[in-house]
This record gives sequence, C-alpha cells and structure tokens, in this order.
Amino acid sequence: MILKTILVYIFVLVSLRVMGKREIGKLSIFDMVVSIMIAEVAAVSLDLEEPMMKGLIIVSVLVSMQIAVSYISLKSHKFRELIEGRPVMLIRKGKIDDAEMRRTRYSMSDLLTQLREKDIAHVGDVEYAILESTGKLSVFPKEERLPVTREDLGLEPARFRMPFVLIVDGKPLDTNLEKMQKDRAWLEQEIRQYGYEKVEDIFFCSVDYRGRMYFDRKGD
Repeated sequence: MILKTILVYIFVLVSLRVMGKREIGKLSIFDMVVSIMIAEVAAVSLDLEEPMMKGLIIVSVLVSMQIAVSYISLKSHKFRELIEGRPVMLIRKGKIDDAEMRRTRYSMSDLLTQLREKDIAHVGDVEYAILESTGKLSVFPKEERLPVTREDLGLEPARFRMPFVLIVDGKPLDTNLEKMQKDRAWLEQEIRQYGYEKVEDIFFCSVDYRGRMYFDRKGD
C-alpha cells in the first residue's frame, strides 16, 4: 500500500508538471475538469483490489488530451474561445452593462465584492471592468481617480531593483554581500548603527535599492 501510494503520488506529480504551470485561479474550465478527473482516478488507483496500471493509463490519456487541447488553443483563436470562453465587459465607460450581467449570471453583489478586493469602494470610479475567462475581474479606474506618478510630476523615475537579503536566521548571506560589493565588516558596522550588537541577534535583514534596511530581531 505504501509503495503504491508513493508511485501514484510521483506519477500524478509528474503529470501535473507536464501539464504546465498555472495558478488555481487561472485554470480554464477544461484544465479544472482534467485536474478533478486526475484526482478521482488517482484515488481509485490506490484501491488495492484494482490494478494500478489501469488508473495510470487513464491519467496518461487525460494529460495527453490536455496537452493537445492547449496546443490547438495556441493555434486557433476560435477553438480557445470555445474551450476557455471570452472576456466580458461588465462596466463600459463608467456604465454597468445590465445585459452582460444577466447573460453571465453575475450578480451586483459579485461585482461589488470584486471591486472591493481591488480597493475600489465606489462603482462610479470605474471606467472599465472586464470579467476574464478565469472568473477574475480586471478593473481600470477613471483617469481622474488614478494615483499620481513621478512621471505626472515631471520627476525622474527611479529604477526598481529587487532587495538584497543579507541575513537569515542569524547567518549572513555572503553571495548577496559580494553582489553589492560589500563584506561582513560593512554589515557589522551597519548593524551597530541601527542599535544591534551582533549578526546572530538578527533573524532577518534586507536592504532595498534606495539603501533602506529592514531588521527583524530574533524572538520579537
């Protein structure tokens, strides 16, 4: 039973990796159906009275179908719309499209909930809202409701770079220090300036592209 469980687990894991990377919220209907069927078949395959090979063959067929459908979808726009559906515009130029709301069976409560998740409390602030084929709502606020950017103010935009992690669980990361062309002596000096005595006292430390450092002491 243990050996059978391990084999089915590895086979299903490899099968899902072959199917490609996609977040759960971005699965198409076909992807979701295949995933559910694979889970059901995998559960049946663990039955000691049933031959395991039967289930593995079914999973292989499902994965092959999914890969074939994905390939055809890349080549054919109409086929992709048939399988995955098409985006629907629920708010157009600040006006709610009642007909599309009824057609997609999308309630006003659903719309308000997803707008709040986008930090929008007032429907009047929205220029366009598009219901994607994955069920997510893409929201585009009105121009006057957009936040002011550095470009709007005529300021030179700063080039973003990922922060460097310098300490994890009291241990310095020498590779990141080398990328910054710094050493442990510099790190220890910075630590003392921020009121810490030694590296071992710090659980996590990072520095961003503006030179701002973040510290988290052990035990805090």
